[in-house]
Amino acid sequence: MDFVDLKTQYQSLKQEINTRIQTVLDHGQYIMGPEVAELEEQLAAYVGVQYCISASNGTDTLMIALMALGIGPGDEVITTPFTFVATGEMIALLGATPVFVDIDPKTFNIDPSRIEAAITTKTRAIMPVSLYGHCADMDFINKIADAHGLPVIEDAAQSFGAKYKSRRSCGLSTIGSTSFFPSKPLGCYGDGGALFTNDSNLAQAMRQIRVHGQDRRYHHPRIGINGRLDTIQAAILLAKLPRFDWEVERRAEIGAEYSKLIQANCPDVVIPVVSDDQTSVYAQYTVLVKDRQKVIDRLKEKGVPTAVHYPIPLNQQPAYMHLSRGDQTLISDRIASQVMSLPMSADLSSDDQLAVVNALAWAVEK
Repeated sequence: MDFVDLKTQYQSLKQEINTRIQTVLDHGQYIMGPEVAELEEQLAAYVGVQYCISASNGTDTLMIALMALGIGPGDEVITTPFTFVATGEMIALLGATPVFVDIDPKTFNIDPSRIEAAITTKTRAIMPVSLYGHCADMDFINKIADAHGLPVIEDAAQSFGAKYKSRRSCGLSTIGSTSFFPSKPLGCYGDGGALFTNDSNLAQAMRQIRVHGQDRRYHHPRIGINGRLDTIQAAILLAKLPRFDWEVERRAEIGAEYSKLIQANCPDVVIPVVSDDQTSVYAQYTVLVKDRQKVIDRLKEKGVPTAVHYPIPLNQQPAYMHLSRGDQTLISDRIASQVMSLPMSADLSSDDQLAVVNALAWAVEK
């Protein structure tokens, strides 16, 4: 059993993917070829925003967004410690300081009620993470940001396709940023990412930053990076897009079935929460378990792969420990010691899902 089944997905789309790749091989425009613009147009329409800027990966998209907002040395950016390191890393690489605010114990996303207390005269942006496929409470966050004149970047690397109050992730704030890493809900066959906004000035800045700060060939009005999406990766994503709505629906169904089965068979396991006004794309189906390593080892005996996203919050990482704010991230610390993700993909079969739950019920037995 695969933790993420990309092989079955490829077999379902083999002809479309191969045709799209062959078209790129035939025209030979491997960098910024026509598929890149085509993809950006389709993604912007899907999210419901005016502008999409594709990029090399979901880490560079965060840096591009921060650079477009002018974030730099001496600035502070409020974010969550319970995330992949890239979130804090891009802030730090620009010379700014990540300010970690603890998470909601149910959704594992940043707790909006704690944000205002962390705002200082140095705060320049808020960067919530929509973790595990479920959006942060963006309206609450935007309201706080608006009151203080701050932009919001949604780190939506795991939530592309999810909805928040009928609006799609990546279209909920000043800038939305996502990743097309292969295992993400919409993934390419290498690295890739995209940025979304309704602000024409920010869109222009992010497009320039993506190509070394260039507005026309060999003319560079700003500092930038080499952050372009390869044409072949754009082609693969274009081939996958027509199936994506079905995959989002299947992920929701599989997630709901996991929760039903686990509640019935593993009452001591805490299942993920999906807010009433949201949907989740379950980038990971993540539960809380006691004695995690024992459970992981026992599941491995049954041939069930697992993963831990993330075992060490950023405030406990050696590179960021100096930013720890005492006991103000206790929930993140506790959750990080208990989370465990189970196999999840749109092509997970009912038989495999039942096998996972049966193995989990055995693994958590005292």
